[in-house]
Amino acid sequence: MNDIKLAVLGSEGVGKSALIVRFLTRRFIGEYASLSECVYRKHLSIDGRQLNLELFDPCSQVSEGKATLNDQIHWADGFVVVYDISDRSSFITAKAIIHLIRELHLGAAKRDADSQVFLVGNKQDLCHVREVSREEGQRLAAESRCPFYELSAAEHYQEVVLMFSKMVHNASLGGKSKERRRRPSGSKSMAKLINNVFGKRRKSV
Repeated sequence: MNDIKLAVLGSEGVGKSALIVRFLTRRFIGEYASLSECVYRKHLSIDGRQLNLELFDPCSQVSEGKATLNDQIHWADGFVVVYDISDRSSFITAKAIIHLIRELHLGAAKRDADSQVFLVGNKQDLCHVREVSREEGQRLAAESRCPFYELSAAEHYQEVVLMFSKMVHNASLGGKSKERRRRPSGSKSMAKLINNVFGKRRKSV
């Protein structure tokens, strides 16, 4: 049975946790207390193959320095890089994260590395206060050679599932097959994450 490890990266408040919870539970969590890094685990069947999926959701309270991102990038098979279409600074951060992933994957087979990064513009339901156009997202994705999705964790359950399912499929085909990969430091169990979901209502996702 294959183990697939995905990291969901982006600025604080872009909806990383909301996307993951939507995918795993169908529920939308409007506010989420992200007090610690967490790993969600799920057993999946993709194309008739049984997979153990781990989704890493880093704590956003601490700025994601290069050293921390290095750990996450070396741990994961695939990356979902998320920005908020109503927050231009989050788009700039997403661009920097993608560039760092590319830097660290220069030694990998180009086709495999290309297929393992998805760019996601979240909060499409806030299009009335949009700061990043769909065309800008598409352009960055084209420059970065990665698939692009613009969606809303709040309103688009099927699109969220489709995006994650495609990422899992790509990662399962081109995964690093690392043995005994160490999780990024500070990772918590699924139980810890669920406990946080209804924790302090401190930030919107």
